[in-house]
Amino acid sequence: MSKHRPSGHSPLARSHKFSVAGVAALGAAALAVTLAPSHGTQAKAQAETVSAAPVAFTTSAGAEQIKDVRAGVAHQQATATKQAEAAAKKAAADKAAAEKAAAEKKAKAEAEAKAAKEREAKAAASRSAARTATAAPAAAKTYANNLDGWIHQSLDIMSKNGIPGSYDGLYRNIMRESTGNPNAVNGYDVNAQNGTPSIGLLQVIQPTFSAYHVSGTSTNIYDPVANITAAANYAADKYGSIDNVNSAY
Repeated sequence: MSKHRPSGHSPLARSHKFSVAGVAALGAAALAVTLAPSHGTQAKAQAETVSAAPVAFTTSAGAEQIKDVRAGVAHQQATATKQAEAAAKKAAADKAAAEKAAAEKKAKAEAEAKAAKEREAKAAASRSAARTATAAPAAAKTYANNLDGWIHQSLDIMSKNGIPGSYDGLYRNIMRESTGNPNAVNGYDVNAQNGTPSIGLLQVIQPTFSAYHVSGTSTNIYDPVANITAAANYAADKYGSIDNVNSAY
């Protein structure tokens, strides 16, 4: 005689019970293997758990669950890998940027130091040139050894000593007095009769030459430049300038 089961309860076949238990066990084992470290005794224990877990099941829901778990783990691993790669790239980029900035800073500092050194060298050279120019005496001016040269040299000496006179005034009086002969001597005028003949380009007597001699010129009355300069100095004292002399003086 058969036993009646309470109404409202559906009998679950023995095979169904094994299948559900298998799915749960297999899912848990798969999740444990995927997420836990796979080394040492723990990895061995997990492997034994997987091998011992029932693998026979008859429903597709358990398979989908395991598939989803594995996909989630794979996604996490892929995400972690991408994040690690991105972090490594950023670190490399930051390092490269820092190295570039340091190199540029170093290059700029070296360029500034070089420019400063060049400026200092130029300044030193300029100072040296200025000292040399100051210390070096001006090249002596040369004059032709003729009447034109004698007059120009006399005019330069007169200018330094504040003696007035022009080229025309000197030339005009020289040509009247000696016709440009520095060795000319007047042996017949009153000066000659008194023992002091007129001598040189501007026919100066010795006492006048000695009294109006200009320092820096020869003391020889026959010297053309000394003779002109002393005569111009005398004329400036007596007539205001050699330019004002138009006859014997």
